[in-house]
Amino acid sequence: MRIALIVPGGVDRSGRERVIPALLALIERLARRHSVFVVALEQEPAPSTYALLGAQVVNLGRGQSRLPGFGYWQRLRQTLAALDAYGGADVLHAFWLGAASTLALGVGRWRRLPVVASIGGGELVWLPEIGYGGAASWRHRQQVRLALHGAQVITGGSRYVLTPVLPTRPDARWIPLGVDAAFYRGDRAEAERQPGPPWRLLHAASINRVKDQSTLLHALRLVADHEKSVHLDWFGEDTLGGAMSSFARDLDLAAHVTFHGVQPADVLAPYFRQAHLYVQSSRHESQGVAVCEAAAAGAPTVGTAVGLVAELAPQAAWAAPVGDAAGLAAGILTLLRDPDQRARRGRAAQTWAQTFDADWTAAAFEAIYREVIG
Repeated sequence: MRIALIVPGGVDRSGRERVIPALLALIERLARRHSVFVVALEQEPAPSTYALLGAQVVNLGRGQSRLPGFGYWQRLRQTLAALDAYGGADVLHAFWLGAASTLALGVGRWRRLPVVASIGGGELVWLPEIGYGGAASWRHRQQVRLALHGAQVITGGSRYVLTPVLPTRPDARWIPLGVDAAFYRGDRAEAERQPGPPWRLLHAASINRVKDQSTLLHALRLVADHEKSVHLDWFGEDTLGGAMSSFARDLDLAAHVTFHGVQPADVLAPYFRQAHLYVQSSRHESQGVAVCEAAAAGAPTVGTAVGLVAELAPQAAWAAPVGDAAGLAAGILTLLRDPDQRARRGRAAQTWAQTFDADWTAAAFEAIYREVIG
């Protein structure tokens, strides 16, 4: 098959920086058996092309036009020309709903190609108290509506994110974006995770308002009051100008938290294998790929009941209500103090991650591609 993926970014030519590891794992697996062409909307400022993991990437770059709507037609022409130059496509797959899916539907209309669209973030929500979600924008709501009515197949990475979609698209498919389970499991996972204490917690997410990390720090304060030897390793881009590191100092948590900033997956992977628990406090998650990465390494998640955590709990995770710092702290303390329960949930999480890994995801999407092409 000739498969064209349309993505906002996450496919940097380095393969390490500014990437979405689960997306790269999917591209690599599809490219082993098919011709894969990736259109990146704004991976780099200027238009460019490069090879990545067996696929050809065409980066459209940031358009310069200030005329409303002209940027879309510019991208449409760029994509059509690039597809023609590389031999065309049999199917288009957009990640996520919005600019990528609208472009895919335009290309599909011009070339009479089927379109698959996957939900990947807050496209269908609006949280006014933090200004998060695509549903606040009339233009974005129309793009989502167009995708839900125009794509041959809609997919989502959790049953949680599919809930608002099903009234419009009862045929939407549950397909998590699986991870390379072997990469996160490693060869020495058991040796790297010590019995504890000291206790190692891990959080891998950009610092932003939808992740609600002030609640996470409140929970850590409650945990540290009972378990002095607890430490949180925190990875992710800071979009709040140091607000969380300042808040950690205000809560007297400086000795309990290390902010590592943005790091590539190969640097982060050993921390997944060392962590006793992965922790997450999000107000919304469409899936939570980091939860899958932790699960692949055998670390269960204590998190809020959004995304995958809502369906992995209670067998393979611990779920607390959104905004409930005390509930998160109770889950962390319970699993730290009960090694059998922690290990049982960790094994269940790892089994889930190995079952629905990147190979499973690639096979599931291949089946959909064949279905819509046929």
